[in-house]
Amino acid sequence: MTTHVAVVGAHGSAAGPVVERLAAEPDLELTLIDDGEPGGGLCVLAGCMPSKELLSAAERRFAARTDDRIGADVPDLDLEQVVARKDESVSMYTGKRQSKMNSIIERDDVTLRQEEATFLDDRRLAVGDDVIEPEYVVVATGSTLSVPPIPGIEEVPFQSSADVFDTTEFPESGLVIGLGAIGLELVPYLSEAAGMDITAVEQLPAVLPDADPAFGTELVDHYEDAFGIDVRLGTRTERLERTDDGGVRAVVNDGETESTVEADQLFMFTGRKPALDRLGLDATALTPEPGWVEDTMQARDHERMFVIGDANGSEPILHVAKEEGEVAAENILRHRAAEELESYENVTHQVVFSGLADLPYARVGHTADSAEAAGIDYVTATQSVDSLGVFRSRNYSEGLASIVVGGDGTVLGYQGLHPDADVMAKTMQLAVEMGLDVHEIPDRAYHPTTPEILDGLFSDAAAQL
Repeated sequence: MTTHVAVVGAHGSAAGPVVERLAAEPDLELTLIDDGEPGGGLCVLAGCMPSKELLSAAERRFAARTDDRIGADVPDLDLEQVVARKDESVSMYTGKRQSKMNSIIERDDVTLRQEEATFLDDRRLAVGDDVIEPEYVVVATGSTLSVPPIPGIEEVPFQSSADVFDTTEFPESGLVIGLGAIGLELVPYLSEAAGMDITAVEQLPAVLPDADPAFGTELVDHYEDAFGIDVRLGTRTERLERTDDGGVRAVVNDGETESTVEADQLFMFTGRKPALDRLGLDATALTPEPGWVEDTMQARDHERMFVIGDANGSEPILHVAKEEGEVAAENILRHRAAEELESYENVTHQVVFSGLADLPYARVGHTADSAEAAGIDYVTATQSVDSLGVFRSRNYSEGLASIVVGGDGTVLGYQGLHPDADVMAKTMQLAVEMGLDVHEIPDRAYHPTTPEILDGLFSDAAAQL
């Protein structure tokens, strides 16, 4: 008997593993639904991939500007060329994805519907003019821009991160609201590549709120010193209004004082939220709220619906979305066979390409705070970039790294805010997920390479134990 599965949001990263796995099953019918642009979801079209093109260009200018060994005048970036190259890269990425999708939808038991889907009840979906009733539904609709209800926001035009990716001319000044991952990546770009005077307002009292405090402090200092950014933490935007010359005026409050900030352009980098509004979930038993999706990727109130990726609101990271898709596909097959479902357990893994990816932040596993909260016996070790010659020889003097090690020597977590921290995250993922003993990890980098900072961490932690 054939089982019918509908995948809503089929073009996105989370849906890819679901489609590939289930399309390989001979007794399964797939309906793939997506009214968006073919070839990829947020990460490919307007997220991590195109952003790296912009950051890499600005990083080269920053390196020339801050190295006193280079005597020539610092050139301006050709933003039209930057955006054009970004577009070429995105086209290449989407082409590869589209090619893979085309090979799947050519099969007799796979149908692609480039239309919107809306739930009529717990089982039925309206797709265009048709109504389908699949045995299972996978929701992988991704996320959308989260715009806070600031009074006056409807009257003031703003740019999102996606808008920045396509912009080749910027005004002299900008007001940024939001210094989460998106803001931390794009604020230096606006300063370095576009030459803007930036005021960045963040309601939270620190950036990198899940990191040990020293990392956020170090990064803010870097943004203020290296890029001249006016960073205002613990500051709430009370209201917005448009100025007579078409700019923006914001009234902000730091908890003690109310003040006014004016700029030519408003940028909203306030994060994203699950894209569920158009699905008609009110017609179902589902209520999107904390805990509404189980670790099996099943919706809590609907055992035949699986919600994956940014849509479930748990951890909006690309690699997590793909792994959730793999788990959802496997669990659909398990549920159909009346077998026990498997749970998804993710080791925290985060990379923020802060400082134009010249000073990225990476985290794998526990921080000191999370280990403390979990009641784990642990020690920590910290290394500073300015104490290591390999970094200084490459003109780096800012940054630090730390590891958390259990009382038995097991590596539990790593944080880095330094050049190549994003690269070292993979090495530390192996150490954490394989439960390696810090005593047994060779503290030998092939000098002069930046992983030397890891050697210092291993040695210091072993000495403490």
